[in-house]
Amino acid sequence: MYSHAESPYMPSVIRTFALSLAIAFIGMACGVFIPPALFMPLAILELAMLLGAFFLRKKKTISYTFLYIFTFISGITMYPIINYYAAAAGANVVLMALGTTTFVFTGLAVYATKTKRDFGFLRGMLFAALLALIAISIFNMIWPLSSTGMLAFSFIGVLVFSGYVLYDFNMMKRYGVSAEEVPLMALNLYLDFINLFISLLRIFGILSSDD
Repeated sequence: MYSHAESPYMPSVIRTFALSLAIAFIGMACGVFIPPALFMPLAILELAMLLGAFFLRKKKTISYTFLYIFTFISGITMYPIINYYAAAAGANVVLMALGTTTFVFTGLAVYATKTKRDFGFLRGMLFAALLALIAISIFNMIWPLSSTGMLAFSFIGVLVFSGYVLYDFNMMKRYGVSAEEVPLMALNLYLDFINLFISLLRIFGILSSDD
């Protein structure tokens, strides 16, 4: 087991994660020029890549190319969501959600790497909760939730992805990161950040429309 001081690739993970966010932002900017008919095929491709990454996780390795292509596509498919909330609730709601996400993510990351607590016990609970969120998302496509139901769903999303931020940083600190694992760890953090952001964006969007 590594100590935090013995894990030289933690900064590489953070840099790769930050670059992934920047690439997603570029993808989102490109979303303006994407014909609406292409968003669904891109979302399906994104999901297929995510499933691929999930199965590759057993080998603990994905390539940087895979990571950056995935985050670029993810940025494009996020554009309609961001655009919807910016139009419906105002750009300030999107910025507020982004600011809150950055604050919460950073706070949890610092705590998880400084604390002596082991958050390994969260793994099973988080995975079960994630599966439940996915099931509710599919249900919502067929029978849309009420705004109260969506609010509750989004709050659970915030708790689950906040838990994943704690878990992922804590595991990296306790067990270290090898050079080969850097892209996969960066992908985990990217997914934590984006899902936390979307959950918070939904909450702020619903609350602002109820005013």
